Amino acid sequence: MRRALTERFDEEIRFFKGWIDKPKAVGSVVPTSTVTARKMASVIDLGSGLPVLELGAGTGVITKAIIDRGVKPQDLFSVEYAADFVEHLRTRFPAANILHGDAFDLDTVLSPYPGMMFDAVVSGVPLLNFPVKQRISFVEQVLDRIPDGRPMVQITYGPLSPVPPRRGNYTVEHLDFIVRNLPPAQLWLYRRPLKA
Repeated sequence: MRRALTERFDEEIRFFKGWIDKPKAVGSVVPTSTVTARKMASVIDLGSGLPVLELGAGTGVITKAIIDRGVKPQDLFSVEYAADFVEHLRTRFPAANILHGDAFDLDTVLSPYPGMMFDAVVSGVPLLNFPVKQRISFVEQVLDRIPDGRPMVQITYGPLSPVPPRRGNYTVEHLDFIVRNLPPAQLWLYRRPLKA
């Protein structure tokens, strides 16, 4: 118990330092709660046979929840922008594919894996820090990498979807409002509609 508390405190300090260094790249001053991370990971279909893409991995709270859900580390591709977090993630999850790069430029980040499709995308990218047009483009490029009907789950701290509906080829669905997160978090799902 004491070790878990120490690890959590270390994680919060590391996250806070990341926020101080790059406030636009980090969405909150504390990491996502384990309750929120588990809910985000719950959208993954373990039977699909496809890997999972995580964007904005931070200190790895959501990464751990994805692995705890049953995703094999080698089937997890986690993209993180901050070099300090990347180093931490590679130490903490040595068997996972930790990729250093910009989640808004997946063509470059995933260039070693051309054509790879994912079961689902779990995103902790702080979308509210970016213009609406860039958020829409972000969702569109992410959804190109998962089968129609499969979800991208996004965390946000605003009351509304950070990506407005009816602005592109995607649907928007509210997944959950989680009070046990600091600050309280909203979870949203984005999907390509299934073809009739």
